[in-house]
Amino acid sequence: MHDDRPILFFDSGVGGLSIVGPTRALLPTARFVYAADSAGFPYGTRSEAEIAARVPVLLGRLAERYRPRLIVIACNTASTIALPAIRAALDLPVVGTVPAIKPAAGLSVTRTIGVLGTEATVRQAYVDDLTARFAADCTVLRHGSAELVALAEAHLRGLPTPPDRFAAVLGGLFDQPGGDRIDVIVNACTHFPLVADHLARAAPHPVRFVDGGPGIARRIAWLTRDSVWPDRGQRSGNDDVAVFTRLGDPELALAPALAARGFGRLESL
Repeated sequence: MHDDRPILFFDSGVGGLSIVGPTRALLPTARFVYAADSAGFPYGTRSEAEIAARVPVLLGRLAERYRPRLIVIACNTASTIALPAIRAALDLPVVGTVPAIKPAAGLSVTRTIGVLGTEATVRQAYVDDLTARFAADCTVLRHGSAELVALAEAHLRGLPTPPDRFAAVLGGLFDQPGGDRIDVIVNACTHFPLVADHLARAAPHPVRFVDGGPGIARRIAWLTRDSVWPDRGQRSGNDDVAVFTRLGDPELALAPALAARGFGRLESL
């Protein structure tokens, strides 16, 4: 029998679409629900206590409505702060998102890595632990940017995103002592791969950008390896749902970008 329970992706905004893309490539007939906490956006400027209290409650409501087989916390900030509490609260598999420091260390020649995330993510002890475990021989420079999150959201709405703003964000890394040696940058916010081309063009010298999207997609595929998905012909291609905690004009402006990624219906939680 087919099991049509969806995979639910959760983020504060549209950043989790950078996880949806590689996952859909591996699981083209799976049902997806994309949930954005637009009423709480952005998480990167909120306190740890706010996020730890808010996210498990929201996910409980989403799980009750959509009955997913698996939840993906497609948000580095929520994962580094609230993942243990989420797993304790929900009786189903939960996949988190963490900064891709390990693969970045494997790629770096200069042994100088940049970690670009939200302010909340880059200050987490979890990042310290990843650095100590996988990049102990590297200089790891960090920069938190709420503006880059806003730029990524604007980009998906089709709004102007001036190149000088991307350059200014990257200056937060490259202008630090030793920043001129950075050869790999970790996009430690799921929003940032959505504007990776803009970042590459704005960088003062060629660098590689890495993120956890492909690895997370492989993890999702492995966890659902025994699932029997409906035949491709039974799916219309854009019949998945995107749900927002606040559905207003800014969210409705995302409809074309969401439809292009298979989310043809918008709902409010």
